[in-house]
Amino acid sequence: MMLKQAAKKALGLTSRQSTPWSVGIFRSYHENVIDHYDNPRNVGSFDKNDPNVGTGLVGAPACGDVMKLQIKVDEKTGQIVDARFKTFGCGSAIASSSVATEWVKGKAMEDVLTIKNTEIAKHLSLPPVKLHCSMLAEDAIKAAVKDYKEKRVKTNGAAAAGETTQA
Repeated sequence: MMLKQAAKKALGLTSRQSTPWSVGIFRSYHENVIDHYDNPRNVGSFDKNDPNVGTGLVGAPACGDVMKLQIKVDEKTGQIVDARFKTFGCGSAIASSSVATEWVKGKAMEDVLTIKNTEIAKHLSLPPVKLHCSMLAEDAIKAAVKDYKEKRVKTNGAAAAGETTQA
């Protein structure tokens, strides 16, 4: 955090102009990217061993972005009740992760599988060179749902096996 503040001070950025992108030093990013980069939603992680948590870990070797997205599911309703992410990457990757966690919360697992990278990219107005960031977010959602479903099969299989050995 101190590094971020020092960088802002060195660049002469005010609180309104909080990133180098907003003053046009690098590239002009859409305000949605800047908002989600400056104020990312749902940063953090859950216990990956929790049977109600699905974890998706994806990366893009070409640029070095790595994204971990986790969902917490209500096992009775199948709805995603919370989501978290940790992303190592550019501002567009962080913004894509943040948007993805916002969009999956409160939805059924099957519904979140319909979220497409093109929708995330459109919402953030990502330039073509940054589309891979929204693709990572879509892949992370799918991987998290897959992980959760695999855990449920293992948990249910172990419970069923315990019942048959007791019979």
